[in-house]
Amino acid sequence: MAGTGTAHLRDSDDVVLRVEDLVVEFPLERGQKVHAVSGISFDIAKGETLGLVGESGCGKSTTGRAIMQAPRPTSGKILFDGKDLSTLSSDELRRSRTKLQMIYQDPISSLNPRRRVRDIVAEGLSIWEGKNADDPRVDEMLTEVGLDPEVAGGRRPHEMSGGQCQRVSIARSLIMRPEVLICDEPVSALDVSVQAQILNLLEDLKAEFHLTMVFIAHDLAVVKNISDRVAVMYLGKICEVAPSDVLYAHPAHPYTAALLASIPVPDPDARHDDTGLKGELPSPVDPPSGCRFRTRCPRAAELCAAEEPKMREVAAAQFVACHFPLVGEQASGEAREVTAVS
Repeated sequence: MAGTGTAHLRDSDDVVLRVEDLVVEFPLERGQKVHAVSGISFDIAKGETLGLVGESGCGKSTTGRAIMQAPRPTSGKILFDGKDLSTLSSDELRRSRTKLQMIYQDPISSLNPRRRVRDIVAEGLSIWEGKNADDPRVDEMLTEVGLDPEVAGGRRPHEMSGGQCQRVSIARSLIMRPEVLICDEPVSALDVSVQAQILNLLEDLKAEFHLTMVFIAHDLAVVKNISDRVAVMYLGKICEVAPSDVLYAHPAHPYTAALLASIPVPDPDARHDDTGLKGELPSPVDPPSGCRFRTRCPRAAELCAAEEPKMREVAAAQFVACHFPLVGEQASGEAREVTAVS
């Protein structure tokens, strides 16, 4: 499942962000290391929203931070506006970040508790243009995210709700008019009713400011409507990339199908089919050989332990890293006998 390859990358002038063979590792004692992200590749076209989904600990947030070079990745390329961010000097990287912004998961802890909301939003203008919080663009941006500048501007984060703080975070990210916005689980810490408001706000702002977005989440139900394409991660690898409607209707990877089967249904009489997932998530310190998903996959065979699958196209614009995908078998006319292995 979790494999490598670049077959899903597009050769188009519309691509504004391209990640190639990204690796992020963290050292441990005794020469060990955490394989947080292991050679993933993806791209995002102008005006597109790419959903990045998977279980907690699969490397989604680490990928988002690696794109921002915070910290810099172990290896790989991150191409933005024709430049490899990983090779830029500190000063060049700071300038690039005005066009590449991030919204974090915890809206309250990501804001300076000592500063007023107006000063927080104006920080980018202060650094790059020498403007202060009285700049009219600050009030305009607070209004854009649904906050009253007169009321919210003088408050501090601890005086506001989680949803209001997330709106402040969005305003701070957009004040410099970025091209790409990375949203790291921006609604997971919010109440369900507030989640819908923030998602709708992001959709409206994306259209108004012509944004390109990476939307990171562990909840496929949240990602469905906001994403144009979805990339599914497992244990530091990408296992499937497809347009949102295709992936939800016809998942090609067993792990994607299991995630979809786990989405709650608001029907007390409804019963979920068995997802087929067994066991616990392996340790990123010592991931399985071959396909990293094989220890939990109901379709695993000896080949999966011996050889890491490569990303390949199984349907139009649908790519999967799996030796035995759920789609494409009938079209290819191949009948495979799958033997489960531990």
